[in-house]
Order: sequence, then structure tokens, then C-alpha cells
Amino acid sequence: MIPPAGRAGSRSDVLHRLGVVFIAFALLCGPVCIAPAAANQAAPTQQQLEVLRDRIDAARRAMEAKTGEKTVLERQLQQTEERIGEAAQQLRGVDRNLAVKGERLETLRAEQDALQTSLQRQRDALARQIRAAYAMGRQERLKLLLNQQRPEAVSRMMAYYDYLGRARAVKMAAIRVDIDRLHVTAEAIRREESELASLRDRQQQELAVLQESQGARRDVLSRLNREIADQGKALARLQDDARELTELLSSLEKAMADIPVPTTEQVRFDQRRGRLPWPAGGRVSHRFGSPRLGSLVWDGVMIAAPEGNEVRAVHHGRVAYADWLRGFGLLLIVDHGDGYMTLYGHNQSLFKELGDWVEENEPIALVGSSGGRERSGVYFGIRYQGRAVNPARWCRRATNGRVG
Repeated sequence: MIPPAGRAGSRSDVLHRLGVVFIAFALLCGPVCIAPAAANQAAPTQQQLEVLRDRIDAARRAMEAKTGEKTVLERQLQQTEERIGEAAQQLRGVDRNLAVKGERLETLRAEQDALQTSLQRQRDALARQIRAAYAMGRQERLKLLLNQQRPEAVSRMMAYYDYLGRARAVKMAAIRVDIDRLHVTAEAIRREESELASLRDRQQQELAVLQESQGARRDVLSRLNREIADQGKALARLQDDARELTELLSSLEKAMADIPVPTTEQVRFDQRRGRLPWPAGGRVSHRFGSPRLGSLVWDGVMIAAPEGNEVRAVHHGRVAYADWLRGFGLLLIVDHGDGYMTLYGHNQSLFKELGDWVEENEPIALVGSSGGRERSGVYFGIRYQGRAVNPARWCRRATNGRVG
């Protein structure tokens, strides 16, 4: 499997997180759950989790072997769409860094402005003190001491001199502090501007890679569409795609049966009927059960949405599949326990990998058109024990054909 760039964590990190969650689940269940006979089932060992990953990988490889040799064009489509996914993920990371750096630069510039204002106030105050000293006359301290004609004036003038001297010293020290801080801030601004320039260059490079890959994808897709222009071939292809998905889901259910998703601390999927969020905002372009081609009907919904928008998980669960699948492109499948799974297809890029935990409304992918689609959108399906169910009956009510 070629995981899209930027997916969270290594295999050991994923297994560690899974182990922590399962152990926490076992502890929270109380004395009944930690009985010797049940403890091994509630808290799977790292070896069991390794077996789970191996089973799912084996199921994926078996699916690939069963479908036979892909055509050259199909392989080229997969490769270009995986490159697009990687480039989109890299570009998203660069954009995120640019936003952070931009905020940091604005903060530094505001700090610089405040320091310059403070420095100007200190200078103005020092200037007023100097003018006050000048107004007192040009007599030196020694001359005032030797002048005994008006002793009370000498005492008063000496007190003024001491006050002004201390005040000038304080102002000059404050000015030096502000000047030093200004130098530090100016240097920090120069560094941030340099890093921003480097990030913008990298952004342009990643954007160029993305655009080049998208151009290559258009060429491959055009040739592939010409190859299956005949309606009979297109129908056979869709039937093969549906059969592959059904077999994949069956394999995943068997592979994950020994280590179910814990639901003790979470609301169960079947308790959210009619209240689940939609994975993305947009217009429902194809409804569940509507005609597709020939005798085929849609076993999920297609949500038309702009490319690059976030796709979010509709419920807590564990990622059971995150890879490219013919007919569905970059596909992510989440197991919610109790026989329920949700499917998110035609993504531009995937954020999660096999074994990752996801929470409701957590971003898991970007809207795309992978899998050979010409328009961007999200395929969203719900399966119960492998059987397709209508997402509209599980998610919040649509408004004028729009969801999310």
C-alpha cells in the first residue's frame, strides 16, 4: 500500500495508541470487565493488533490478486491520483505553516509598533526634562554651592538637580531597553520574512507538482474513458467495482471481528439514527437507490462539493481501510462497531491510515475526484453487516437538496 503523504504516525505509534485506548476501555468497565476470562478480550495485546493489521493487509492483497491484472491506464490513473493526494497533502501543510508564520509576523510587527511608540514617549519625556533643566538656568552645581547669597535658593536648586538627574537616568535606561528590544524584534521579523519567502517558494513548487499531476490525470482519464466508451463495458466495469467493494467489506469484517471497536464510553452508532452529521457540505447529486447505469442503482450518496474542502468522520470509530480502490479512488472506510461501517470515496487526499482512531467531525480527507470522476465530490455510504443502508435516514435532514 502506498499511503498518502502526511498520514498521522508510524505503525508503532498507531499500535501504541490503539493499545492505550483498549487498556483504558478495560479499566473503565469495572471489576466485571477485568475478570481473568474477559481481560484478554477487552485489552488486546500488541501482538493481536499486529495480527489485525496483517489480516487487513492480506485482505487487500487478496482483493488485488482476485481482480487480476489492471490495465496500464488503470495503473497510470491510480499512480497520478496518488501523486495528487501526496501533493495536496504537502500543499495543505505548507499553507498551514504559512498561516502560522503570517500570524507570528503580524504579532511581531504589532510589538515593533508598540516599542517604537514607547520609545518615542521616552524620548519626548527626556526632552521635556532637558528643557526644564535649561529653564532653571545654566548654573553649575559647584557654583550654586559657593554662592551663599541665597541659601534657601541653593537648597531648592540642589534638590531639583538631584530629581532631574535621577529622572534622566531612569528615562535613558528605559530608552536603552526599548532600543534593545526593537533590535531583537526587528531581527525576528527578518527571520520570519525569510521563512515566509521560503515557504511561498515551496508552496509554488508543490502547486506546480499538483497542477502537473492533475494535467497527467486528465490525459489518462480521457484515454480510459475512450477505452470504456461502450455502455456495456461501462456497466461491466461498474459491476466489477461494486463486487470488489462488497468482497473488500466482507474481508474487513472478518479481519476485525476479533478486536471490535469499544463502545462503552461512546454513544453507539445505532443510537445516532437521524442525527449523524454529513461528511461534507454540498448538494446531493445522486441519492441512495437512484438509477445509475443499466440495472445498477446508487448504494450510497454523492455529495457535490468543491475540491479541497474537508471531509469529516460522521462518528467515532477506527480506520479499517485507507487506500486507492478502482471505481472509488482514494477510499477511507471507518469501522464503528456493532457491524456498522461508513465509506468515504473519491477523495483528493487522505489524512488517516489503517488502524487510526477518529472522532466525530474530525477531518479525515479532502474532497476530490479520484477514481476517474470528472467532477469533485464525496461518495458517502453506510453499511450494516455488509448491506448498504440509506444515509439520508441516518444523517440530519437535507435542506433544498443541500447537506452539511
